[in-house]
Amino acid sequence: MKKKYVAINQPSAMEFFSRIPDEDAARKYLASGRWPNGVKCHHCGHGEIWTIKGGMLYRCKGCGKQFTVRTGTVMEDSHIPLRKWVYAMYLMTISRKSISSVQLAKELGITQKSAWFMAHRLRESCESKAMLSGTCEADETYIGGKEKNKHASKRTHAGRGGVGKTIVFGIKSRDGGTRAKVLPVANRKELHAAVKEAVASGAILYTDDHRGYYGLKDYRRTAVNHSKGEYVDGDAHTNTIESFWAVLKRAHYGTFHHWSKKHLARYVNEFVFKANTNGLPAFDKTGNDCGITTVRAHMAGMEGKRLTYQGLIA
Repeated sequence: MKKKYVAINQPSAMEFFSRIPDEDAARKYLASGRWPNGVKCHHCGHGEIWTIKGGMLYRCKGCGKQFTVRTGTVMEDSHIPLRKWVYAMYLMTISRKSISSVQLAKELGITQKSAWFMAHRLRESCESKAMLSGTCEADETYIGGKEKNKHASKRTHAGRGGVGKTIVFGIKSRDGGTRAKVLPVANRKELHAAVKEAVASGAILYTDDHRGYYGLKDYRRTAVNHSKGEYVDGDAHTNTIESFWAVLKRAHYGTFHHWSKKHLARYVNEFVFKANTNGLPAFDKTGNDCGITTVRAHMAGMEGKRLTYQGLIA
């Protein structure tokens, strides 16, 4: 059955500050998202925990080790208050075309360098590996500046179109799920591997007439020939995945202006996350701590992830 989202009005900034008024409220909210069934030891999984320092620190009754809500996540060893982390998650998810590190720094009252690092750590938690099924659309796009707009010293003079740009491959299920990743080349080997990694066997697959999709087995594939002006053939089209590319490129041009090939995969992950959580509220407005929200989705994705500054700039 096709997944449908109901259009909602996202909570306002005033509602956020009312819901998360201080650091203690932010810690409790993040803990409820990370451990919805009660705090468990990060080190051994034991469910009996002592609370220390007013809830800021936990100690396991099983192994005796200490940990916090940050331990074992992208927030580990960060000195930025938890309330600012939650607010950053809120700002990044309610903005359709995201938010730049310059603006994020102004909103949080931190340096641009810290905001840039923080945003990339949050993008690290956005990676999706869910298998898609049903009716899916596959396509590739190219991210990068046009040759004519580059300085003469940076032009490749190797051709037109996608020359010098980075390839991003994406699949969107009409049931609602989205996957995307950066590819080194758009040849048959890479495209076949990307499809098999993201789509379950037996799915209906719609693509354009790119030769790289030829020979795909285990899928019921139909292609539309864009080069001949064919964009729809019955149910076959790639308009849904192309609508995802439209948002991605609007963010590229309008919000960030430039994405380096080195960090592009994380930006793509962020917009896949947005597509997959479309229609969810950023956070629940009440104190029940039981709803599915984008902040909780971030917390689920943070588990076991780590990104250091040296790893980011290496």
